[in-house]
Amino acid sequence: MTAQIIDGKQVAADMRVELKEQVAKLKEKGIVPGLGVILVGEDPASKSYVTAKERACEDIGIYSDNNRLPAETSQEELMALVEKMNKDPKINGILVQLPLPKGLNEAEVLLAIDPVKDVDGFHPVNVGKMVVGEKAFLPCTPHGVIQLLKRSGVTIEGSEVVIVGRSNIVGKPLANMLIQKKPNANATVTVCHTRTKDLAYHTKRADIVIAAAGRPNTVTADMIKEGVVVIDVGVNRVEDATKKRGYRLVGDVDFEAVKEKASFITPVPGGVGPMTITMLLYNTVESAKKAAGIEVE
Repeated sequence: MTAQIIDGKQVAADMRVELKEQVAKLKEKGIVPGLGVILVGEDPASKSYVTAKERACEDIGIYSDNNRLPAETSQEELMALVEKMNKDPKINGILVQLPLPKGLNEAEVLLAIDPVKDVDGFHPVNVGKMVVGEKAFLPCTPHGVIQLLKRSGVTIEGSEVVIVGRSNIVGKPLANMLIQKKPNANATVTVCHTRTKDLAYHTKRADIVIAAAGRPNTVTADMIKEGVVVIDVGVNRVEDATKKRGYRLVGDVDFEAVKEKASFITPVPGGVGPMTITMLLYNTVESAKKAAGIEVE
């Protein structure tokens, strides 16, 4: 068996076509979804990511209010900008790019974002709503994982899912989302981590393995059963002298070996990554609908 590749680029592209159509219909009603973006400092990865978000907004017709601030920006100045966006009716979603430079309090900034504009899904109010099963903005990467499974025809309901990793950004929210009594959920979920005594014991019985540990080769072929679905959330740099940059990107899964046993697998890059920005756009459009009193999904 050789796994079917779950093409995150294609799924993301398909979703962006759908979102572009929704934005066009909203504009016919005089509604323009708006995303406020705040980038503090010169972190190269953050700058690249924010630029990609700006292009994505432009591509589907979302208004983007881009704010690039120097690393010396004070906590007070940053909080004032967040509050300004909270009050701005043109802004439906607020994104503060993390990490922030040293000296700035990330938790205080995220807490200051109005939960109705928290399109990252990180505010405690939205996290709480997610856990109890109420409508809320879902964190972008976990929601992207579920969309990849759903749109690839993978059955989630009743499946044994093992998540490797317990971060607040991926592992924990994804586990909560998958156990909900809802469509594209109803799974039996095990969360493994660095203190799990026998990781392979758990992964070998899984129907779906989701690797989000942040370490190459965390999941190898001898740790899974035939026909498993493997979602690789990890993005790691490994040295590679054959590459111009001196490194290449790999996931948390031994891709070449695992794809010979799995039924479906995501590559790195090109799997989960493209979905994160797409789900941010999705949340921004949903926020605009809600603000306009339009029924949301």
